[in-house]
Amino acid sequence: MDKEAFEQHKPFAGEKKPSMLRRRVGHDYQSRRVYLITMTVDGRRPLLGTLVGNADAPDDSPEAPRVEPSPLGLEVQRCWLSIHQYYPEVEVLALQLMPDHLHGILFVTTHMEQHLSMAIKGFKAGCNKAYRRLGYAATLLQQREPLQQREPLQQREPSQQSKADRSHGFLWSRGFNDHILEGAGELDRWFAYLRDNPRRLAVRRSHPDYFRVRFGITIGTQDYAAIGNRFLLQHPTKVQVQCSRSLTDEQIAAMVEQMLAKARSGAVLVSPAISKGEQAVMRAALDARLPLIFLTPWGFNEFSRPGHQYYEACAEGRFLILAPWPHENQRMPLTRNMCLALNAMTAAICQG
Repeated sequence: MDKEAFEQHKPFAGEKKPSMLRRRVGHDYQSRRVYLITMTVDGRRPLLGTLVGNADAPDDSPEAPRVEPSPLGLEVQRCWLSIHQYYPEVEVLALQLMPDHLHGILFVTTHMEQHLSMAIKGFKAGCNKAYRRLGYAATLLQQREPLQQREPLQQREPSQQSKADRSHGFLWSRGFNDHILEGAGELDRWFAYLRDNPRRLAVRRSHPDYFRVRFGITIGTQDYAAIGNRFLLQHPTKVQVQCSRSLTDEQIAAMVEQMLAKARSGAVLVSPAISKGEQAVMRAALDARLPLIFLTPWGFNEFSRPGHQYYEACAEGRFLILAPWPHENQRMPLTRNMCLALNAMTAAICQG
């Protein structure tokens, strides 16, 4: 949908709800671009493979976390790698299979006659055929039926089998999530993100409570969503990190040392990391493995996870992310009022 059509339909669209499946308004999805695609198994069932390995093992170790594909997962891999066969203008750059979802990178090398979603639709159709052929659809059907109504699928009338396939023959959830490559260096970050997915899952399973989104955390008069170690809020000494935008590099370096000294003495640093100096303190605290509470203006939904740079800190219980505002599908620029509000919340947390 182009921007003009979007604006015409917007008054009739109803309340805007959080969604990871919304396409970018005004983008044609046919031009030469690189896309990071994510799609999930319907019901988030772990049908595609099994996570094995040790979260603490080095990346080059045989014990490093990885996903061993199931027979269905192998078929999904085959279908993904064959996208180019059916759509020659689409190159497959990467695939990371996870137990209940996948991430892949596609490069549209020349203008497509069809929308990219048609290539994704064809990929899903191939996966659905394998899903039914391998018996997963029949298994789900029998699990959903009352015990007294169950009978082997092969004993049913052809019309009943066809109806069962139509009702339970879909592997993937509807739609897909995409990111469009924008800047230099982003593609390398995408590749690293895909490679690190199994390790992040292993870390989450080792420390599940630190990676689960908690809603309704009330501090003073403000409600927050939280990811990480919520017990940091109970620490008796919390120090606000607030740096003027006018600080010189030398002043920022001095502020970093001052804040790190307080953290090494037992304080928990609290920061929205808005200014250059605040961001420098946050990076230094993370590198020094010191406890930190970070206020983010970007809200969480139930599937939110900490960024990859925060995984280790979360797993070790030395990091907490607080989000005071609801999740939005698009990140809006920070306003002065938002910055002032975040600073006021940081002060309230430190006083609590």
